[in-house]
Amino acid sequence: MRASLALHLALFRRQKAQIARAVEGQTSAFRAYEARYRRRTAGYRLELPLTSVHQRVRAADVVYVGDYHTLPLAQETYLGLVERALETGRRVVLALECVEGRHQAPLDAYLEGKLPERALLDRLGRAPGVGVDGWSGFRPLLSFARRHRLQVVGIDRRVQGERSLELRDAYAAERIARVARAEDRPLVLVLVGQYHVTPCHLPAQVERALGAAHARRGLVVYQNCEGVYWRLARESRAGAVEAVELQDGSLCLLNASPVVCQQSFLDYLEAETGDAPIRERGAAERFREMSGLIARLAGVPIGRALDEVEVATAADEDVLSRIQQRGRFTQAELGQLRRHILSRESSYIPRARTAYLASLSLNHAAEEAAHFVRHCAVGDAMEAPRRASDAFYARCMEEALGFFGSKLVNPRRGCAGPAEWARRFASTRGVDRQIAAFVLAHKAAETEGPDEAVKLLPLRKDRLFHGVSHALGYQLGDALYRAFDTGRVEKADIRTLFRDSLPDPRGAYFHWVHRVSGA
Repeated sequence: MRASLALHLALFRRQKAQIARAVEGQTSAFRAYEARYRRRTAGYRLELPLTSVHQRVRAADVVYVGDYHTLPLAQETYLGLVERALETGRRVVLALECVEGRHQAPLDAYLEGKLPERALLDRLGRAPGVGVDGWSGFRPLLSFARRHRLQVVGIDRRVQGERSLELRDAYAAERIARVARAEDRPLVLVLVGQYHVTPCHLPAQVERALGAAHARRGLVVYQNCEGVYWRLARESRAGAVEAVELQDGSLCLLNASPVVCQQSFLDYLEAETGDAPIRERGAAERFREMSGLIARLAGVPIGRALDEVEVATAADEDVLSRIQQRGRFTQAELGQLRRHILSRESSYIPRARTAYLASLSLNHAAEEAAHFVRHCAVGDAMEAPRRASDAFYARCMEEALGFFGSKLVNPRRGCAGPAEWARRFASTRGVDRQIAAFVLAHKAAETEGPDEAVKLLPLRKDRLFHGVSHALGYQLGDALYRAFDTGRVEKADIRTLFRDSLPDPRGAYFHWVHRVSGA
């Protein structure tokens, strides 16, 4: 197996385990439901161009499109199918899981221009997607339907318990069948969670609800099935195939790797106040925009370097080889980089002039942009070898500047303070509890001066070292931003700080901690 594919698979498995830990309470019915989906999508029999997919969609009566709610590209792809469906001249109906059936009346009022969008979304409540209210990916669908005067049917239902999936499918099926059996034979495009579109799930329920007298041609269109993607990836064809036909005649569109799909969900779970997702395809452009914003404030010229910086994401299978090509790394250093990628932590790698975005988060991209600007200002001094205690405080300072830069882009970004670290100390175990203990002890000792605080440093460069310096640096960066925002720190101070090569990182850390304390 290629090293790049092995890394991508390892990241997929780690993220899968992380999601499983985050999503508790899966019932045996859910596990069986998921297993049926995985069996149906384990392989494929035929590769297809996108034009063939559009032809089959236009020839169908009910098209079931699998959705990954937190991946905006999934909703964009569905909208593309809707646009192609309109070319048939048939009446097109949208059936959306993101809207509960009980909200049909306000939805109709919105579509008729009688209710503003904001009022509609307030009534619908939070959607299962990204953004502050979860509607970022779905809002364009509703706007498109309103603009083109399309009928939209809400098909979801609130229900819990062992039979919730079955009952939700039955409810959705009745609502879909109601519009599909109309005499003018509309083309109904359903957008619903990927597991639901498995033929033996929702499509089978719709067939029963329609009955033989009103039989309709159904078509299932999955997106980015894991089994299909990994088979193609092993054949080095994952980026070359637009769609495939599965053994049962269902189709699968391929527009994102399963790693990116998982990542969108983890980003959704971990999103901070004021944060926003960035699109994988636009990550480099947004990174450069934020670098320019931070560089202007810091007074650091970055023009030429901005053209040379590489922006890599978890979607890039060859990310490790790309980093290796841009910098000279030993095998031990490459092993460390591999472990870093698997930890889902973003980073800026000065030697390779590469920003690695483990999360497609505005906050994280802005943080790495600040590190890039910092590298443009001080060059190799950013990676200068230091004795253990100096290395610790130098990393605190770098983390502080990164967090400060992210606050310039998103002033609402929060930071864990003493109360939160006390809570973590009381509620966690192992290394996480040790990190919390060191953070609390160091903050308490800072009032007594550097000589006391330095006795409390974890000096071995391991998870403890990085976790504590990361936390202390974030707190300093947060306080630095608040001092700057209130005028206690001037722009000239920030410019000096970005250019500081940190010959005395411990002195710099305590100088700034005391200067911005209480900010």
